Amino acid sequence: MTSLYDNIIFGPVRSRRLGLSLGVNLLPVESKLCNFNCIYCECGWNEEHPGRRRFNAREDVREMLRATLSRMVEDGTPPDVITFAGNGEPTMHPDFEHIIEDTIALRNELCGAAKVSVLSNATQIHRPDVVRALLKVDNNILKLDSAFDATVQVLNKPAGNYSVVQTVKLMKQFQGEMILQTMFLRGEYCGHTIDNTTECEVSAWLEVVKEITPKKVMVYSIDRDTPCQTLEKVHREELCSIAKRVEALGIECSVA
Repeated sequence: MTSLYDNIIFGPVRSRRLGLSLGVNLLPVESKLCNFNCIYCECGWNEEHPGRRRFNAREDVREMLRATLSRMVEDGTPPDVITFAGNGEPTMHPDFEHIIEDTIALRNELCGAAKVSVLSNATQIHRPDVVRALLKVDNNILKLDSAFDATVQVLNKPAGNYSVVQTVKLMKQFQGEMILQTMFLRGEYCGHTIDNTTECEVSAWLEVVKEITPKKVMVYSIDRDTPCQTLEKVHREELCSIAKRVEALGIECSVA
């Protein structure tokens, strides 16, 4: 069963990719706010969670994060990472850059060893303020699930105009200071067969990876409930095979 995050600060949870992760949700706690409607999203379909479309206030995020970090440090269990994720796309927040600045300041003050990570679908990296903010964090993790627009339309169901070519062009502005994250899966959706692990898909995706030259790539598959019930998890052995092809390009690749 898919579910929303019910607070501004959530966790900590043991992340497959990041370690002990304290989550920050800039999106509404009672609804989902995203310009993607991914068929595998653990928060469910956008239309299932209409609610109030209100971003969480910068001051509330700062106060709650300070309180939680202070408590975790006092308990001797500081987080490995502070991760911006939650009920939608965090970089849509109009105060995103300032919230990142607040978070880095709190991290430096309270738990200097923790990393700051952002999980983003990369739809806002045309905005200079978002680019500036992402260049300040430790883990700028940007999503690209396929090299083909048609596949992205099925997997991610982006709102408005979305172009892989344009997204790749914008990713290149980070000059490698980013982590590329890709979800691999197969199954069916609305009568369409879905599989971004085919040789055609993977070969084209590898060409895009080579063009972007991120400092790292993360490949993973579904591990939690998804709104589309006809999806299949890709086994670790297949993901490792894809990862080896990334590493052959001279780029680090992790599997989760």
